[in-house]
Amino acid sequence: MTVKLADLRSRRWYADAGMRGFAHRQRMQQMGLRREDVLERPIVGIINTWSDLSPCHAHLRERADAVKRGVLLAGGMPFELPALSLGEVMVKPTTMLYRNLLAMECEELLRSHPIDGVVLMGGCDKTTPGLLMGAISMGIPALYCPAGPMLNDRHRGRTVGAGTHTRMFWDDYQSGRVEAAEWVSLESRMTRSPGTCNTMGTASTMTAMAEALGFVLPGASSIPAMDAGHTRMATRCGERLVQMIWEDLTPQRLLSRGSFLNAVAVQMALGGSTNAAVHIIALARRAGIPLTLQDLDDVGRRVPVIANLFPSGTQLMEDFYYAGGLPALMNRIREHLSLDELTVTGQALRAQLEGAEVVDDETIRPLNNPISTQPALAVLTGNLCPQGAVIKPSAADPRLMQHRGPALVFDSQPQMLAAMADPDLPCTPDTVLILRNAGPVGAPGMPEWGGLPIPKKLLNQGVRDMVRISDARMSGTHYGSCVLHVSPESAVGGPLALVQTGDMIELDVAGRRLNMQVSDDELARRRSVWRAPVQPFTRGWTRLYQQHVTQAHEGCDLDFLEHGAPTPEPVIF
Repeated sequence: MTVKLADLRSRRWYADAGMRGFAHRQRMQQMGLRREDVLERPIVGIINTWSDLSPCHAHLRERADAVKRGVLLAGGMPFELPALSLGEVMVKPTTMLYRNLLAMECEELLRSHPIDGVVLMGGCDKTTPGLLMGAISMGIPALYCPAGPMLNDRHRGRTVGAGTHTRMFWDDYQSGRVEAAEWVSLESRMTRSPGTCNTMGTASTMTAMAEALGFVLPGASSIPAMDAGHTRMATRCGERLVQMIWEDLTPQRLLSRGSFLNAVAVQMALGGSTNAAVHIIALARRAGIPLTLQDLDDVGRRVPVIANLFPSGTQLMEDFYYAGGLPALMNRIREHLSLDELTVTGQALRAQLEGAEVVDDETIRPLNNPISTQPALAVLTGNLCPQGAVIKPSAADPRLMQHRGPALVFDSQPQMLAAMADPDLPCTPDTVLILRNAGPVGAPGMPEWGGLPIPKKLLNQGVRDMVRISDARMSGTHYGSCVLHVSPESAVGGPLALVQTGDMIELDVAGRRLNMQVSDDELARRRSVWRAPVQPFTRGWTRLYQQHVTQAHEGCDLDFLEHGAPTPEPVIF
């Protein structure tokens, strides 16, 4: 479809012959623009999640200038709009609490302004799904410009990065294997440049999935943040978005069940974050496309982990980029992809994978030599999680994938953290640690508390993994036999609320089952005396969130923001 100048959405603001059109053009000239700048060009919004408190996005202020350059070169007029930054490490209690707020802000920024198409700038964990959710709901041409991963560092001859190595060194520090001086030195070394975590954490998982969905220029999600190619990519984003406006290449034309299954296949091949389960389902529901946890499990059974990246493997994102990046990986798993899906290039996926070659078979392995015999994601059900729970077998101890042990239950994160240092904590390596009241409503916001720490007394014995269960999430950079996203959550009366210390828990990943060995009669008795936790939040965003957030298996969106009739366009008075 070809769009003409008269068809542009921004014309409703700027081409009106009445007083309001006069006022809109007048105010643009107030800023030094010319009348023809807004009358004769498509208007491109650049939604930028840059912030001084978001290290992952520290370079996006400069990259926005590169996007603007591309827009101008292609004949468009760029306008930058700031949005919630959601730097993962700094925002408390969790950025997940604000993902939907960013989605709403993105949608309303675009709807309320004279914007014909948008370049979305983000990368840190929740910014990718948040921006895409808003753009999908808005429905104008949209292209995602990913922040890119940080550079690698080296420590004592060993390549190190963010997230996964932090947890590893912390466990070693707790058990005396790392001295205090070395710990302080690592603090200033491991994250040595702007950009997102350079492991296959949630940030790189979601930008890769955005590329697989068709929202990202080919290979752009793999470019390191500080590579000169990243600036050139940002310029191309601006140029291409202008062309997409003339082509009316909207999210609705890009998205299908096939494109979503492509994104899931990429997640599995990368050994991607378990957080993707929540985000991809939320994105699909925004687009009105059916996608369930069972779909994710089905793909995980078929597509092996072939990216040798932490936490499932040993390499980092810079190595992945040099090995050929995402196009090379997608070309290697092409038999598992729907190749006719349209992308922001205006071409089908198959066209942009032609010639994409792997140049390092150790970093991106052949299908017959996967990094793990276990999938990147498995979905469990049972009387402890009737609507589902997830685990990342590829980053867990294989011996724990079938396990039976007594529960040790914690009702809050502070209670759990205090107990971890107790030398007399009643636990063994067979104990199943359980944290509840950490879900979407209960925490609130479903923080990344699911990577429960190993009790210090067991660390000192050399234990590095044990079965842990919660209704929380886990950082994509973390690892271990952690069962996450238990649904329904405990705070709304899910079965996790009923488990007691000493109950026998049985995990069978191969059978996709998670059960507590407690009779139905006893569970009914416990339910009869259960009372919902008292929530202290009586105002603001958190109250609204708790009243309307859906459960983990539904994507944790707000129920009134999921797919439905489009919001009417604003009337121009």
